[in-house]
Amino acid sequence: MAVQLTPGATLRLPGDGDWRELLLALASDRPSEPDLAFWRLYARRYLTSLCQLPPGQQPPIPPEAERTQLSQNAPPMEGGEYLSPDSLAQIWTQVDHWVQQQIAQESLDHFLQEHAPRWRQVGRVYFHLAENKDNEERPFAFLATYTTGLSQGGRLQHVPLRKSLETYAGERNQQALIKLLSPIQRAAESCPWVDEMLQSGHIYQPLAWPIEKAYQLLRSAPQLEEAGLSILLPDWWKKRPRPRVAVTVGPTPGSALGADALLQFQVQIAYDQQNLSPQEIQDLLAQQNHLVRLKGQWVEVDRDKLQQALDHWKLLESAGPVSFHEGMRMLAGASPNLKDDPNGSQEREWVHLQAADSLRPLLEGSRPQDLPPDPNLKAELRPYQKQGVDWLLFLSRLGLGACLADDMGLGKTIQVLATLLAQSQGPSLLIVPASLLGNWRAEAARFAPKLKLYFAHPSETNQYEPQQADLVLTTYPQITRQPWLQQQSWHLLILDEAQAIKNAGTRQSQTVKKLQATSRIALTGTPVENRLGDLWSLFDFLNPGLLGSAKVFSDWVKSLNHQFAPLRQLVAPYILRRLKTDRKVISDLPDKTETPAYCGLSKPQIKLYEKVLQTLAKALESKTGIARKGLVLQSLMQLKQICNHHSQF
Repeated sequence: MAVQLTPGATLRLPGDGDWRELLLALASDRPSEPDLAFWRLYARRYLTSLCQLPPGQQPPIPPEAERTQLSQNAPPMEGGEYLSPDSLAQIWTQVDHWVQQQIAQESLDHFLQEHAPRWRQVGRVYFHLAENKDNEERPFAFLATYTTGLSQGGRLQHVPLRKSLETYAGERNQQALIKLLSPIQRAAESCPWVDEMLQSGHIYQPLAWPIEKAYQLLRSAPQLEEAGLSILLPDWWKKRPRPRVAVTVGPTPGSALGADALLQFQVQIAYDQQNLSPQEIQDLLAQQNHLVRLKGQWVEVDRDKLQQALDHWKLLESAGPVSFHEGMRMLAGASPNLKDDPNGSQEREWVHLQAADSLRPLLEGSRPQDLPPDPNLKAELRPYQKQGVDWLLFLSRLGLGACLADDMGLGKTIQVLATLLAQSQGPSLLIVPASLLGNWRAEAARFAPKLKLYFAHPSETNQYEPQQADLVLTTYPQITRQPWLQQQSWHLLILDEAQAIKNAGTRQSQTVKKLQATSRIALTGTPVENRLGDLWSLFDFLNPGLLGSAKVFSDWVKSLNHQFAPLRQLVAPYILRRLKTDRKVISDLPDKTETPAYCGLSKPQIKLYEKVLQTLAKALESKTGIARKGLVLQSLMQLKQICNHHSQF
């Protein structure tokens, strides 16, 4: 037997914790042992009573006749000789005392959420709306119910709301009835149609409803739930099916995809990814109701908004193509000029923008190149590196800028070298910090020895002349010091550590952005370091004009109200970032291992260290304020020097 009843009317139940908490937990279980099943029913009886009373009121102990019947029908259990109507009353009282203590600390709702989550819905009013398929004039049915408890299978038990007037009749149950019906009263304050039903008494009756009455409830569902009512609606309403203006954005016929491409619109009305016929569109826009049967299913239609959206996009369609940047902005959910459109959010509910097939690889980040390995690359690329090379080639051949933002150590250098080997349309320019010139020379000699390099920097020697080079390397300061770099037209313009141009106002950034190139690549592990202005400056280099001017971009970002999805979607096709911690990227990278190594001080270091400490302690006695802080900082530097090597002190 799993339960023991003690002479003091307490229970010993399986598990750890307070026996009263364990007893209430039984209410949500389905034990097979008869003694546990008996106490489960008693716990459910208590919780049902608790949920039907206003906060602060204690559930009344079951009548003696009910307790007598329970004790007589109880299964054998350890300590069963102590089971009686009185012991059942004592257990009820002890459980309620513990529960009221828990509720006093927080709330009844929080208590139920933590200890008996299924019972949160007991004692609540439900509004049900279902289809009434046998009545064409009134195709919906309404019923209000309330929940009285849970079935043996754990399902809520619903009773028509009119039964509550009988169940809670009498002055004794008045507070319970008020608690039950108060959410309806709150809903009536914000929904006139609920108030009308309450005053007329129709809310207690099952009703057959016309379309607009049902739509009124559907639209009011958030207000009803906020008032404390539970709403059960048809499954199709959760998906909110709507016919929408379907706008397909793609290149004009005969136009190649790229930064200079013109994009056109194809406007149609579609439902469930299928275009409607002209007759279906005409019938749809002629409907007066907000719910319409379309292709055998109820759908929501706002005729005015749908017609307004259709007219708007038909006007844009007739106005002719838009620029590539304007089209990409619209596909990202922004306005063509990145200006805040006060009606845009309302219109987008009835509009679905989609990219034409030729645009989808760009928006979805596809790498359609899938080129064979280059024999001139003296290395085998990892799968993610090959994807990176394919992506760089794809964007550069479209004349679009690309930001390779892989985590440090994932091989951005070798991906760029492989990209350069795969293209031979002319010389490319690589701008790097001076400290990385040697690294690029070594990596190119190791992985791409066929590439002819020219270093436009006084510290480097060259094997080739500039006009013979496949790749010219220089540093950011040298761009302003060697005018010929600005006069040359480059195939690829590549920036390593591209955060060097994050400040758009510097002469260095402005000079770099003026360089002429077919396409551009930025390498950085931090596309955004401190502010979104860094991102704008980076894209002003990669794809000038995509994010508008600095002021337009700043105003647009403010208008987003911290909802950055349109910005993310707008820049996502041009940024590729992989992390070392992502096992999908690199699965054989071992975890980082840190091994502390403690180095002892030599005798000369110990003497100097103690001398500095003694000098500091003596000097601090006479120092105050900023002088005292300065002395401490100076001494810390001296101690670091001593720990490194005593000769540095």
